[in-house]
Amino acid sequence: MKPIWIVDDDQSIRFVLEKALLREGLPTRSFTSPREVLAALENATEDDGPQILVSDIRMPGGSGLELLEKVHVKLPGLPVIIMTAFSDLDSAVSAFQGGAFEYLPKPFDLPKAVELIRRAVEESQREEVAEERMAAAPEMLGQAPAMQDVFRAIGRLSQSMVTVMITGESGSGKELVARALHKHSPRANGPFIAINTAAIPKDLLESELFGHERGAFTGAQTMRRGRFEQADGGTLFLDEIGDMPFDLQTRLLRVLSDGHFYRVGGHTAVKANVRVIAATHQDLEQRVKDGGFREDLFHRLNVIRLRLPALRERREDVFMLTRHFLQQSAKQLGVEPKRISDAALQQLSNFSFPGNVRQLENICHWLTVMAPAQVIEPKDLPPEVLGATPGLSKTLAPVEKTEAVKPEWVEVPEMVPGTHQPESSAPAAQQPAMAGLEQNGQNWQNWESGLEAEASALLAAGRSDVWDVLTRRFEAKLIQTALLNTRGRRIEAAQKLGIGRNTITRKIQELNLE
Repeated sequence: MKPIWIVDDDQSIRFVLEKALLREGLPTRSFTSPREVLAALENATEDDGPQILVSDIRMPGGSGLELLEKVHVKLPGLPVIIMTAFSDLDSAVSAFQGGAFEYLPKPFDLPKAVELIRRAVEESQREEVAEERMAAAPEMLGQAPAMQDVFRAIGRLSQSMVTVMITGESGSGKELVARALHKHSPRANGPFIAINTAAIPKDLLESELFGHERGAFTGAQTMRRGRFEQADGGTLFLDEIGDMPFDLQTRLLRVLSDGHFYRVGGHTAVKANVRVIAATHQDLEQRVKDGGFREDLFHRLNVIRLRLPALRERREDVFMLTRHFLQQSAKQLGVEPKRISDAALQQLSNFSFPGNVRQLENICHWLTVMAPAQVIEPKDLPPEVLGATPGLSKTLAPVEKTEAVKPEWVEVPEMVPGTHQPESSAPAAQQPAMAGLEQNGQNWQNWESGLEAEASALLAAGRSDVWDVLTRRFEAKLIQTALLNTRGRRIEAAQKLGIGRNTITRKIQELNLE
């Protein structure tokens, strides 16, 4: 990770922040004046530039606000946190609220300062991952007539600023279409901000969209810009718009009408110049009839509608998508790309893919890890594709034992392809998978039997560290599987496992999983 740059003429502030961030495993680089920062930026490469910048507001030889302005010219996407004394607060907030990521009032609580910096780092890393994925891979793949229609529509809309509604089943690639619309629009140099409205609790969604003022509610220690402000000059992608709470739909309609909104707890209108692209897998017309979605908002969003076909409607694209995802998986895992036989490809193309392109991508990740040979044959395909009853419990059956006392098994639900996961990360979305385990208890018992046999073998051998050995293996497998599922994104893996980001970082170090 690139270092966090700290600029402050107060040595004690620099020292305290450096030590606190190093304890969190975050590298730092310190400066005493804006001049030093600007000089370092001139000589910085892409690898040793700042991950984020934390700057004081009043320093000899220059102001933190002037530094912010100059840095944003050179690095427009760099998160900048401004440190300011309470006496400077009002003027500082009004001056940099459109450009700074956040502000940090002095004197600050050190743990809260570290948490704010870590949040900025996470935001920066998410943007880097998105940019890498957009730069490294083709925007979209598809030769089927239905996809060619989508490509032509994107081309026709390339110079338009009109609001677009993308419809299609979950996993069909709606965000890719939104990114393509942004990339080929006059706003391409502005930010692309995506938010899944179904994945954020109702109580937090308003603050996430519109931001909040300091003290607006318990825990609001600083002012925070919402997604609309972050997307100013660019595009805001509202995924799963059909799940937006009804009362928030009214606020969204007002923003779409005149471009003005209020932060939570705020009294001053904020204006954002944002193009909105919305997406949903739901039938919004029916939602309007049922009273769950505002009709006026529906018509405001539904100016141009793009329907994205399901993968089963474009089976001829399975071949090129499979080869692309196998190459992508191998690159991410640092292994030799696997090849797939024509017979296996044909069998794969006959599958219905209820999870669409996302499911095919997961299958390719699974094959990269689980297929025994370098060439994937039909017998190597997962049970769902081969015609076995789909479901999580199928993958928990033990594999063939190589030793009588050391059975091996697959105990990693997150690696299972074909198990269609809702896009929401809410706990309710996990219930069907758990229900499947409870309904087919036999396979779960087989997994437990394998664990019991492993423990018995170690105990019989006179080992006195059985607990540590098996716990380490269990934790390592869980973390590796979650990281595979999230393509190496630690924060997302921690969320899926239900642990904190500090915990997963510490465990990765303890278990030598780096």
